[in-house]
Amino acid sequence: MNAPDMQLSRRHLLKAGAAALVVGFSAEASLANTAAPGLEPARGVAKDVVDSFLVMHTDGKITVYVGKVDLGTGTKTALAQIAAEELDVPFKAITMVMGDTATTPDQWLTGANITIAQGGGELRRACATARAALVARAAQRLGVQPAELAVNAGMVRVKADAAKSVSYAQLMQGGAFELKVDAKAPLKPAAEYTVVGTSVPRVDIPEKVSGEFIYAHDFRMPGMLHARVLRPDDLGANIVAVDDSAARKVNGFVRTVRKDNFLAVVSSTEWGAVKAARALKVKWSKGTGLPDQATVFDYWRKQPIAKEESTQKVGDAPAAIAAAPRKVKASYEFAVQTHASLGPSCAVADYQAGKLVVWSASQATHSMQTELAGITGVKAEDIRVLYLDGSGCYGRNGHEDATADAAMISVMIGKPVRVQWMRADETARAPKSPPRAIDMEAGFDANGKLVAWSADFHIALNHIAAFKPLDFPLLAATDIGQPKPGNWVGFLFQNSAAPYQLPHIRVNTRHVAEAFFRSSHLRSPGRIENSFANESFMDELAVAAKADPAEFRLQHMSDPRALAVMRGAMKLANWQSRTGLSPEAGKAVSRGRGISYVRYNNATTYVAAIAEVEVNRQTGQVRVTRVCVSHDCGQIVNPDGLANQIEGGVIQTVSRTLMEEVNWDRQKVTSVDWASYPILRFPDAPKVEVDMINRPGEVAWGAGEPTPTAIPAAIANAIYDATGARLRSIPITPAKVKAAMGAVRTA
Repeated sequence: MNAPDMQLSRRHLLKAGAAALVVGFSAEASLANTAAPGLEPARGVAKDVVDSFLVMHTDGKITVYVGKVDLGTGTKTALAQIAAEELDVPFKAITMVMGDTATTPDQWLTGANITIAQGGGELRRACATARAALVARAAQRLGVQPAELAVNAGMVRVKADAAKSVSYAQLMQGGAFELKVDAKAPLKPAAEYTVVGTSVPRVDIPEKVSGEFIYAHDFRMPGMLHARVLRPDDLGANIVAVDDSAARKVNGFVRTVRKDNFLAVVSSTEWGAVKAARALKVKWSKGTGLPDQATVFDYWRKQPIAKEESTQKVGDAPAAIAAAPRKVKASYEFAVQTHASLGPSCAVADYQAGKLVVWSASQATHSMQTELAGITGVKAEDIRVLYLDGSGCYGRNGHEDATADAAMISVMIGKPVRVQWMRADETARAPKSPPRAIDMEAGFDANGKLVAWSADFHIALNHIAAFKPLDFPLLAATDIGQPKPGNWVGFLFQNSAAPYQLPHIRVNTRHVAEAFFRSSHLRSPGRIENSFANESFMDELAVAAKADPAEFRLQHMSDPRALAVMRGAMKLANWQSRTGLSPEAGKAVSRGRGISYVRYNNATTYVAAIAEVEVNRQTGQVRVTRVCVSHDCGQIVNPDGLANQIEGGVIQTVSRTLMEEVNWDRQKVTSVDWASYPILRFPDAPKVEVDMINRPGEVAWGAGEPTPTAIPAAIANAIYDATGARLRSIPITPAKVKAAMGAVRTA
């Protein structure tokens, strides 16, 4: 290969082969379309006004505006289905606008598993109000009563004379509704649904397949500069001195930007920013240090408690346990984990004439207005945040930090700036889930009946009053010396309550005053850790009772929907009731099965999961081969989309259960890349089978977070079935498995 050949780009290499021509040209088209689009004019966004949600155009098309965003979960499609159904228009008539603070209502952040239930519910009521108003207008025009009319595909017809009709477009003529949302507007009966409940293909997939879809990382605008923010490896270190003389020699270097401990280099090119950041010489002070990772759970249990409260109290569990002739105790631990998004966080900001516009993958665009105002000094009403898809986020990861970085730099230099984090930034510096320690005890009476349950959960304190946005601990805010806010991890007590019926229950939560890492929500926050403890403990109690684990759970349940998912999972997995370990427990590669049940927040979606595993007794390696999930989230909006969410939740959580753990030394995080923070690879993904229970007319609850909560315990319980070794600490690494099996042999 000659020298010119060595300079071939990937794009030219793809175009060199006939089979890759389409891919090559699609990539060219993608880059051509990444310039900043013309911004839609600001509009009314009051959440109680119909026009904030809907615009009906003269051609019959409808633009729907929602404050929620699609984090790759398919909600753009599902919300469009809800709107099309309630309005009685074709699905293809709907165009969605999501997460633009200047054009969409503030429906709170996209999270908490409530996009469909809360966001979709608000949209549905707005559409129902609009439909009722349109029918009333049509009745007046056609000279009949509203009850004499029927609506189909955006046409209002007289039932007795189909020739008499008028379209929505004719009724609206491009005008506004000028109506408040009516909370009592009649909703379409589920029996009449034609769009909701069907597997409408996701609207985002075609462009993602062709390469035309614009992610935050693809976004470009004229005159845009590139920047990298430098931060210390050691936690809590401050800048002592900066020497940018070498950075100034880098091709493309524009300037160094600094405010207190906020330090960045700006370049005309992405690569120039990377090289300049590496050339910048920064002297840092000593950091504040970190606890010893080897004893972190003991450390966590001994941390100052900000408050202590009862999560659940039934009967008198302490007295019942004290009197119980047989007691069972166990403690469970869940490691610090990070989002580990496949691509590092990225954002673009443009500050001109006192106005700041930001393109961000934040799941909380409206909250970002307030957060950015506090950091940049720009008034919140002069800040516009527009959502662009990022590389994956379940909870607030580094997207908000990259957004704040870009905004800070753009305001300081008055030019559009793009900030993309490096892999080490994303893995080491993005917020973490706090560690979790749970101590449990139960008592059996003289007849062998489980009578009492007691649990103590050591969780990170929710410092936020009603999720006040400024309490999210953005790095840029800390860099410029703003008061350190609390850890953004609320509601971590959820699913700590026992999910079974017992005469005596005591559940206590001890809120740790301060986490040692900056913390935020990570998928199914609190619920996944708490459910791991509850469902692992329930399995241990089944063993103590010499009962089949599934049948033992059924004996302590009465909710018909809970029983239905349990039996659905058992049927799907062909569960054979038995006591004792798996018949294959003694083999070199032992196989077992484990079950877990969760009702999300003890109030919404029902999930039962059965995991099948193989354990290599020599190496301790665990392979999850099959997972069966029975799922009831009420009304299913899009069956294929729901299946995607369940399957994705299983696979991601198998990764979290078996291998994901943030590592650190006494000064810094040492998990900085995919080698030091490994995730599950494609060949190790299990087969996932799903039983989806549809309940038309019931509330459509969320599906993104519930399934993951059931997976860790199902896997741990399956490992016990395969080996007789009880794994009580996540992640379940080969070393832990071997140690647990060794403890069984020596017991």
